[in-house]
Amino acid sequence: MSKTSPIAGANGRRRLLLSAVIAAFAAAGIAYGGWWFASGRYHESTDDAYVGGNLVQVTPQVAGTVLAIHADDTDFVTSGQTLVELDKADSRVALDQAEAQLAKTVRSVRNLLATDSQLQANVEQRRAELARAREDFARRSKLDADVPGAVAAEELQHARDAVAAATAALDAASRQLAAQRTLTDHTTIDTHPDVRDAAAKVREAYLAYARTALPAPVSGFVARRAVQVGQRVGPGAPLMTVVPLDQVWVDANFKESQLPNLRAGQPVKLIADAYGGAVEYHGKVAGFGAGTGSAFALLPAQNATGNWIKVVQRVPVRIAWVRPPRDLALLPGLSADVTVYVK
Repeated sequence: MSKTSPIAGANGRRRLLLSAVIAAFAAAGIAYGGWWFASGRYHESTDDAYVGGNLVQVTPQVAGTVLAIHADDTDFVTSGQTLVELDKADSRVALDQAEAQLAKTVRSVRNLLATDSQLQANVEQRRAELARAREDFARRSKLDADVPGAVAAEELQHARDAVAAATAALDAASRQLAAQRTLTDHTTIDTHPDVRDAAAKVREAYLAYARTALPAPVSGFVARRAVQVGQRVGPGAPLMTVVPLDQVWVDANFKESQLPNLRAGQPVKLIADAYGGAVEYHGKVAGFGAGTGSAFALLPAQNATGNWIKVVQRVPVRIAWVRPPRDLALLPGLSADVTVYVK
């Protein structure tokens, strides 16, 4: 009776194990090939994706001292809600001065218009005096011509001088009226340049007064508050940031080899790392960046100098929401996995 040698038995087990491993790899390859043919080739995915959003800075337009702060980090504020108040004393004084100057200018223009009417009346008076002087001179001249010696030569000369004086007075009054009208011609109190300039300064002072209260430009959550009560701030100084979480998107950076299959409007599935695969977000391709990330880098690569190594570039693709997230909001800066259905 023959017995199986131990070596033959070990070889048989190895062959069986090797066959099982090969079969497993073959099954996995077939399964992957079937999945890729049926579905995988219609998807482009990347894990180089981050949530973006509008970071709205609150900055003053006038200089002033901070008197009150009505919002802190993590607070939700509505559009128009006052966030920071500056000292109003200086702007209130400037506004009062501008209003007083406007009233003074209006009175000055009214005086100009009244003087215009007065000078017009003066011209009419001088014109009447000239007409009377001419009539007196004409009567005396006619009488002297009809009856020689009836009018003394001295009286006739006085009449002639009166006409000349009246003519000169009328000319002076007319010139004075013309000079006055250059200040008021084709204007009223409301349209006079001096009044409009003073009114503009009142509006400017009022804007400076109104801008001592800084409202929230949008509704959102306060972040990065950098201002304190009593601090002296200048125009443009960043005081805090308001982040509207209903205005976020995802910037997915795809390899340049993936771009031929991507089109605007294609559906997208997103999984945020913060919530894991249990939560799916849905969006669509909104558009493509106008250049690669390296093209807009602070120090762009100089590929034409020195030794060159080809690196696969990535292009930012903007993903917009189809159904914006509500209960589980995404914060700007969070990472995500993006899968685009390209069929």
